[in-house]
Amino acid sequence: MICHSYTADSLSQSQDLATKILSSSTPQQIISVCASIESFVHSHSSDHSRHFFSIAFPNLILKLFGFANDSSTATSPPQSNGWIDVISSSNDPDLAARVFQLLSPNGVVFNSIYAVDRKSLVKFVFPTERLPEWARYMLSTERDVKILSNLCPIFKGKLKEDSFKGSGSTHQIQLNVFEYYMFWFAYYPICRGNNENNVSNVLTKRTKKEKFRLENWTNSIPGFTSNVKRGASQKIECSIYLRLLYAYLREFVPISDLDEHQQPYRSSLLNYTGGCDGSVIMRAEFLVNTLVNYWLIDNDFSPLSVNVCKWYGVSYPIRSLFGETPPTSGLGEVIKLLVKYLNLSSIAVSNGCESNVECSGSPKWRSLDSSPDLFESGVKTRDLVSVMSCASAGHSWSAWIQRPLYRYILRTFLFCPVVTSIKNASEVFSVWVYYMEPWNISLDDFAELDEVVNGSCKNVRKDDSQSQACGYSSAWQGYVLSNYLYYSSLVLHFIGFAHKFLHTDPEVIVQMVLKVMSVLTSSKELIDLVKNVDTVFHSKQAGSSKSKLSSLSLYRFVPSIREQLQDWEDGLCESDADGSFLHENWNKDLRVFSDGEDGGQQLLQLFILRAEAELQAISGGNLAQNLQYVDSLKSHVSCFFGGHAIKPIPFSLEVERQQSRDEIFRPKRVGNHALADIKYKGDWMKRPISNDEVAWLAKMLIWSSDWLNESLGLNQPESSVVGQKWSYVEVSGENDGKVYGPTETMKTILYAIRCWLLMLVVASVKLMKKHGIRVNLRMLASKKIVAVLLLFAVFSILKKAFGLFFRA
Repeated sequence: MICHSYTADSLSQSQDLATKILSSSTPQQIISVCASIESFVHSHSSDHSRHFFSIAFPNLILKLFGFANDSSTATSPPQSNGWIDVISSSNDPDLAARVFQLLSPNGVVFNSIYAVDRKSLVKFVFPTERLPEWARYMLSTERDVKILSNLCPIFKGKLKEDSFKGSGSTHQIQLNVFEYYMFWFAYYPICRGNNENNVSNVLTKRTKKEKFRLENWTNSIPGFTSNVKRGASQKIECSIYLRLLYAYLREFVPISDLDEHQQPYRSSLLNYTGGCDGSVIMRAEFLVNTLVNYWLIDNDFSPLSVNVCKWYGVSYPIRSLFGETPPTSGLGEVIKLLVKYLNLSSIAVSNGCESNVECSGSPKWRSLDSSPDLFESGVKTRDLVSVMSCASAGHSWSAWIQRPLYRYILRTFLFCPVVTSIKNASEVFSVWVYYMEPWNISLDDFAELDEVVNGSCKNVRKDDSQSQACGYSSAWQGYVLSNYLYYSSLVLHFIGFAHKFLHTDPEVIVQMVLKVMSVLTSSKELIDLVKNVDTVFHSKQAGSSKSKLSSLSLYRFVPSIREQLQDWEDGLCESDADGSFLHENWNKDLRVFSDGEDGGQQLLQLFILRAEAELQAISGGNLAQNLQYVDSLKSHVSCFFGGHAIKPIPFSLEVERQQSRDEIFRPKRVGNHALADIKYKGDWMKRPISNDEVAWLAKMLIWSSDWLNESLGLNQPESSVVGQKWSYVEVSGENDGKVYGPTETMKTILYAIRCWLLMLVVASVKLMKKHGIRVNLRMLASKKIVAVLLLFAVFSILKKAFGLFFRA
């Protein structure tokens, strides 16, 4: 029997620890608190450690990440006196090592967490304000709450009715200690990124220092720098958060066959009672799903597969609220580490099964009985949730992040505001490059991280085949086919992004496009595979004979690629608001090799011409080097598409003496007639809202202008058909000699004026059609014009008011 005094002693010690944790703000205090926590956990059993986890552990989390200890400030940004910030500012390696030792997966705190969770001694209620955006909105309706646990595995069995119902939701999220900590761990960079984005939202002029920061990202992408090996003095300097993330991934997420990972806590963690390797699978899935939902999905208005939404009848109110909201900025480094680590499993797959991966977009590491509620309906798993599928050992983790990562990258490219820095977009671009080249990722890439964590985690190396990177080979064909949109449709979207941001930093944008083309042309086999799939995709639509194609086996992937195209790009098409000139219904077809003006080669040709003009305009000291990049880009484009990179334009353009940047996208004309079959998607009137415009007024004026142009027929080219000639009409002479009064005379005059005005409008419309001019009221949304009108209105009101006052 446990002594009551012993229990009371552990309770009082936990309360003292909670107070000491909250007051720790200096390196010495933090080190002292770490020692006190370890001493307490060592000297108490799991039954008495419940006091520490229920009282002191929440304070430890709040202090570690710097969150406010106040429920009323649930969405407040992290404070600067959090342990992570103190470690970063102090630059003390001993302090960082001490905190890492405390929170490492093999440390005493986690050992105690495993014991407490095994007995289900402590449960926490996670604040709904800290959940991903999409889950938060689903919790706001009773109907969506009932199916949320089936839609997202991380909420399975964790939704409980809220007896207080004071938070606006009828349900709450109850988590054990491990889950509670991981939710906070995943939320921290989201909160940090939102805070930094709000602070840097004010438009500032770009300085040389900022330009240097923007270009530093190129050093982390293979191919942008020389292949000189870094010396021992150039060791990686990563934050304590990245160290912990890497340690958790290595400890909890296996990257090779699950049979090789018999981890010591597999039977206790998360209270799962699965079969062989069930706990390892569930633990890995929970961590990966948590990070994906927080970092990649979060505010995505289409977080789940289209088929899932149709099956459950789910509709998201956030589609109208966050339709053009870009993902949270500042997550590039953590997502890059996550993607690189998870793609290590793709190396094991390519080495073991020679492109035996089905193009279903579904992971293969889930046992059939892990989510029984989802299988009661008899619907195939891959038709429901993209994160659930039948178990098949030895498959890649990349299938778990295919759709979320694709939409994360695409939303960044589409919704990145023009007035902001491209730093976040460039970090996301590097994530995309790493995902496109898994054959260039090896365990040696993590050698420096292993050295940083001082070997605290077990060595992940299993064989020499994963330790060294190699180029593309036929073993990677399955990976490319299952991720084909990354090499096709996403490339086209990125080219549109490059056009939109070329004027902000031509040097960096050119290097980014060059890097993408370098990846696509890195292997002749890769080029042939991408081309053959595109050919098969379109030949099947046209009903061509299969016997004429060399790769008949590729046909079985076409339905999956078409389904992915419609699902992954659900709602993500270039609209009038984003200023893009790409196809409005882009997710209906693949147009990389299209011969139209919105095809890949035409867009790259236009980009090369614009890039040369932009680089020569800035004429800096690196002009020669930049022009070499353009020449290299031409050669890669020629290699990928075949023939010349710059094709002759099939029609003559009217040459003006001086063209501005905006005039490049004016409608193309042949002679004096507009091309009737061309849709001008780059209308400058519908460019993104700039900083010198009133947003709501600009949108209203754009809508009004579009309505007027449609009503007057200005969107249609002038018809070359000669209109019908009017015949003469003989007027009978019955009323000759009659004298009309003044009323009839006024009617006649008014009718004549009306006809004259109508003829004037018709003549003006014809003239506007002839010269390709359309109504544009957007200029009235300028803040200068609005300010002048407001001043004039205020002056008039004040003048009348003073006039009435003096008369009285």
